[in-house]
Amino acid sequence: MDVEIIKAALLGIVEGITEFLPISSTGHLILAGDVLGFTSDTAKTFEVFIQLGAILAVVWMYRIKISSTFKGLGTEKTNRFLLNLLIAFLPAAFFGLFAHSFIKRHLFNPVTVAIALITGGIAIFVIERVVKRSVVSDIDDVSPKQALSIGLAQTLSLFPGVSRAGATIMGAMCFGLERKAATEFSFFLAIPTMFAATSYDLLKNLQNLSISDVPIFVVGFLVSFFSALIVIKAFLGFVTKYTFDSFAVYRIIFGTVVLFYYL
Repeated sequence: MDVEIIKAALLGIVEGITEFLPISSTGHLILAGDVLGFTSDTAKTFEVFIQLGAILAVVWMYRIKISSTFKGLGTEKTNRFLLNLLIAFLPAAFFGLFAHSFIKRHLFNPVTVAIALITGGIAIFVIERVVKRSVVSDIDDVSPKQALSIGLAQTLSLFPGVSRAGATIMGAMCFGLERKAATEFSFFLAIPTMFAATSYDLLKNLQNLSISDVPIFVVGFLVSFFSALIVIKAFLGFVTKYTFDSFAVYRIIFGTVVLFYYL
């Protein structure tokens, strides 16, 4: 089997496993790509593309909710839910549009990822112990103010290694959502956020692609989709029973190892 196909499959697994866990998929892809020697301009575009596979796993998992949302367009409940997603989406879209090039050029490296992993792990520990009061157990009951607060929290994930899932889930918990509601809102918010980010990145980098890249992209996409599907199901079961402390420990240990290795 072609070596590049194997690398694509491995990176697809990394993306699928890490995208919706609070451990940073972007950070892990940067590190995995560096270890595998998969760091060309095509590789960077590939890493963006396979995120679509992961996000389509969420679309598939919540297809009934998404279908009912479209059918309910015009109703107060559906309008409120869609408005909240838009409100939460806009801050990261705004800041990402202006900071995208700077972040890609200066922050996409193993050392900054390691620092963000450690810092984020400490933040998870603190939030788990400080935040005790939850008032929202259903994503349909999220208020516009809470949606905006979660959206502002999501902007932190523009820094590679922070984790979009981690920023939105922990942010949602800080602003009154129960653990499962926070996780589900993060999943739904990922749909417009990741579609917008990946579409923007792909359009900017189409010139780096060729027909010969198609098999690599297809393999990465499919592996990302199926591995994400498995992880989403398992993660939803996990959050109803346990805290996020184990992810905090993982982030701190892994980030420390990476930091010492690259320094």
